[in-house]
Amino acid sequence: MLIAGFPAGAWGTNCYLVAPAAGEECVIIDPGHQAAEGVEETLRKHRLKPVAVVLTHGHIDHVASVVPVCGAHGVPAWIHPEDRYMMKDPSMGLGRSIGMPLMGEITVGEPDDVKELTDGAKLELAGLELSVAHAPGHTKGSVTFRMPETSDIPSVFFSGDLLFAGSIGRTDLPGGDMAEMLDSLARVCLPLDDSTVVLSGHGPQTTIGQERATNPYLRDVASGQGEGAHTPPRRGM
Repeated sequence: MLIAGFPAGAWGTNCYLVAPAAGEECVIIDPGHQAAEGVEETLRKHRLKPVAVVLTHGHIDHVASVVPVCGAHGVPAWIHPEDRYMMKDPSMGLGRSIGMPLMGEITVGEPDDVKELTDGAKLELAGLELSVAHAPGHTKGSVTFRMPETSDIPSVFFSGDLLFAGSIGRTDLPGGDMAEMLDSLARVCLPLDDSTVVLSGHGPQTTIGQERATNPYLRDVASGQGEGAHTPPRRGM
């Protein structure tokens, strides 16, 4: 299994390229702001051929490079229908008025081929199996992707901006909802094995076991207390 990730752009958003091995087909997860060059470098380095882009949610820091990446390789982008509108107008996900300048170098819009994700779907792409879980809270259309455990590697969980090392995604932007966030943490994260590797939208790698033991939000959800009174700031754009 090959997972190559790098932080990109002004928000340091993690973009991941996932393949069975070097020299094979791959899936690109969350090519965000200024990620296109890093994507191309990683493709060349590992001799990969992309077959799809999959998106954890529609915020501009996760989708800003979708059009150039999909266009360069003629591949579709997968996104949950409740976040699709942000691809055309990212300002709506930031609480800005339509047409208000964002960042001049960003090319917004949809690629030629957009496919919609559904809760519980299993995507068979590039010889990989990605299980989709709808996980609203950060946005209405946030999803996670999970790869099953094999004899060689533990399960890998691409959490987007749902779960971070030591924190969770912010809920104060349009479409955010703390009650939905807590429900998603309980429903999507808590059932996972402690050995599950968490690759999030921002920040370092962690595991479900580490977060179950130390993440105040996940600990509060597990104990049935909801959001604790003394918790670190939530993250994400």
